[in-house]
Amino acid sequence: MLEKSAYRPFGLEPIETASRDEIAALQLKRLQWTLGHAYENVPAYRAKFDATGVHPRDCKRLEDLARFPFTTKHDLRDNYPFGMFAVPQDKIVRVHASSGTTGKPTVVGYTQRDIDVWADVVARSIRASGGRPGMKVHVAYGYGLFTGGLGAHYGAEKLGCTVIPVSGGMTERQVQLITDFAPEIIMVTPSYMLAILDEFRAKGIDPRKSSLQVGIFGAEPWTNAMRAEIEDAVDMDAVDIYGLSEVMGPGVANECVETKDGLHVWEDHFYPEVIDPQSGTVLPDGERGELCFTSLTKEGMPVIRYRTRDLTRLLPGTARSMRRMEKVTGRSDDMMIVRGVNVFPTQIEEVLLDIEPLSAHYQIVLTREARLDEMEIIVEARPDHASDEARAASAAQLARIVKERIGVNARCNVTVPGAVERSLGKAKRVVDKRPRE
Repeated sequence: MLEKSAYRPFGLEPIETASRDEIAALQLKRLQWTLGHAYENVPAYRAKFDATGVHPRDCKRLEDLARFPFTTKHDLRDNYPFGMFAVPQDKIVRVHASSGTTGKPTVVGYTQRDIDVWADVVARSIRASGGRPGMKVHVAYGYGLFTGGLGAHYGAEKLGCTVIPVSGGMTERQVQLITDFAPEIIMVTPSYMLAILDEFRAKGIDPRKSSLQVGIFGAEPWTNAMRAEIEDAVDMDAVDIYGLSEVMGPGVANECVETKDGLHVWEDHFYPEVIDPQSGTVLPDGERGELCFTSLTKEGMPVIRYRTRDLTRLLPGTARSMRRMEKVTGRSDDMMIVRGVNVFPTQIEEVLLDIEPLSAHYQIVLTREARLDEMEIIVEARPDHASDEARAASAAQLARIVKERIGVNARCNVTVPGAVERSLGKAKRVVDKRPRE
């Protein structure tokens, strides 16, 4: 990794170091515009506001936002495909959508100004990660309806970088192009980075000798233990980027490489709240709950208090004036309840990465036997700990530590390297085979 002194602030925008009062004044002005824009142009928002008994003119302080109703993924699906757009169709220059694996996809639309703002915040994010004009950026996020690839692409170009638009998949080719083109930056999901590292090793290439200096990883929760794993394997800085298509795409928040102490929310464009997931009450900064976002500048499809289901807390700014969100610890909708105990995949990940013989390739399988939930953790051994005896010892150690730290009994299956299916994008960490009630 480069020395921290190499990451002196570069080309910061005035808003990144503005006072909290200046930031709040800008937010209130933009929030009032957004509420009015949504009310006047999106029938679904007008109906929700009217049903709640609020009007955009009722927002006189930032705290007044708590009076307005939430937006959920169901609202977007109920108005599929274009019912949440706030401008005429001929003003929409780009459409993205989620995969729709759990129902209708959620569709988002962008005006040209939205695309420009998106490029700006991703460029800001890459710069905060240590990127500089002239660097080469290997983009291994998927292109297409998924926002990752094109979001990273436009932001890197905006910063003045050279983009290598590889997209996901073709792992052997990923390694070949990293070796041949010598990019300094890679943007990819952390789980797919692990697959790329496997391919480096399979080819007998030491990833620590590659050109990569910075990895910008997002699209799924990942732990600081995973950060340490990747940084040690590649000798680079691993930095977290956050976003979601409903709010904009990647670039809503990003870590600063000089601190790596949480993701600074780009609060001039996105207003964050943390709420109690059950009651919906806004929690004070520092308390952990569910993250909500209100867009402040989006024209094509503004979102008001969008419930992300991501669990985190808001903290004061450090490297920038804007507040930080702590690394996402999980999602309220990926929490597993196993015999009455709340368990998140990231908790399992932290445990197994503390056990030196185990790799970061794992999957959790939930079943129900005789009316009791059962959890199986399938994880690969590292190549130098793959004997039958070593794997049996690692499985026993993992089961013991999971019981001690998390409070659940788990069957632990430590497999030979390569047995867990590799992800080409977002990892599928949990397979729930329990019958639906």
